[in-house]
Amino acid sequence: MLAAVYHGPQDLRVEEVPIPQIQSDELLVKVQAASICGTDLRIFHGNHRMYSTGTVRIPGHEVVGTIAEVGSQLTGFTVGERVFIAPNMGCGHCAQCVSGNNNLCATYDAIGVTIDGGFAEYVRVPANAIRQGNVIQVSESVDPAVAALMEPFACVLRGQNAVHIRPGEVVLVIGAGPIGVMHIKLAKVRGAGRVIVSEPVADRAKQAASMGADRVVNPTQEDLQTVLNEESDGRGADVIIVAAPVHAAQESALTLAAINGRINFFGGLPKDRPTITFDSNLVHYKELVITGTTACSTNDCWEATRIVNSGLIDLSDLVSQRYPLREAVKAFAAAEDRKSLKIVLEP
Repeated sequence: MLAAVYHGPQDLRVEEVPIPQIQSDELLVKVQAASICGTDLRIFHGNHRMYSTGTVRIPGHEVVGTIAEVGSQLTGFTVGERVFIAPNMGCGHCAQCVSGNNNLCATYDAIGVTIDGGFAEYVRVPANAIRQGNVIQVSESVDPAVAALMEPFACVLRGQNAVHIRPGEVVLVIGAGPIGVMHIKLAKVRGAGRVIVSEPVADRAKQAASMGADRVVNPTQEDLQTVLNEESDGRGADVIIVAAPVHAAQESALTLAAINGRINFFGGLPKDRPTITFDSNLVHYKELVITGTTACSTNDCWEATRIVNSGLIDLSDLVSQRYPLREAVKAFAAAEDRKSLKIVLEP
């Protein structure tokens, strides 16, 4: 089969590799669509801790396909069935796993991260993923390229579940990349009265405006605090999603938040500079709630799939470009242009 294989930093090779052989308690899935995300770009540049020097592996963890082969011991799966594969697998018995937070398991595995993933014609789904419910049925009415976005959408759900947007509230989203746009869409569905977006890149600002933002601010040209005061009768943002890995954005969120505001640090900072400085009295006197979320649990993925299957949220306009698998290197370049939202490989 054809696969895009990581051989080292900036060394992604499209090459022929054997089709995975499955065990009796595993599945083989024929990949229909696999989208590229920021984690994949970090992997490509050699900046992911699970891709140590010498690693040769197939990335790709945002994967949708059809079941091609069912292990002899398995029941409840049908060849040809369209499925989304939740990528994260915990050990199954630690405190995080039993509480439903398998994405926080200290000894996790993940398709496309610790084992071969979906930038290939076929992907093996291990027994641990099947036991933990990671194989989720996708409606035939959903475009496979859109269905591949359910993993990042599940991460967005997890972030917003931590801050509890209430109807009519003012929500500030900092950063209008693909994650920021998903936050816009979900916040509107959850009843946000006004969704304000802070984004300095003109192309992304334009996209945010077309995808549901009530107002888009270039923070290098307008004062964000003044805009928020105008939009909130002077109280500030009730909810702030920091969807950009920017120190100043995290620090400013405390000032921009309303009394009783809730903040989610969605985008992680670079590991070589992970600290910020802020006035903790703002947290104290405004009674702020500051949260952080990372990745998504399998339960988050089930929730995301139900929403996308229902048609409640349309993610189709996030698919900027589609590439055949043989053009994977070109697709990775497009994913870094800061203009596109989601780039999808279609084997």
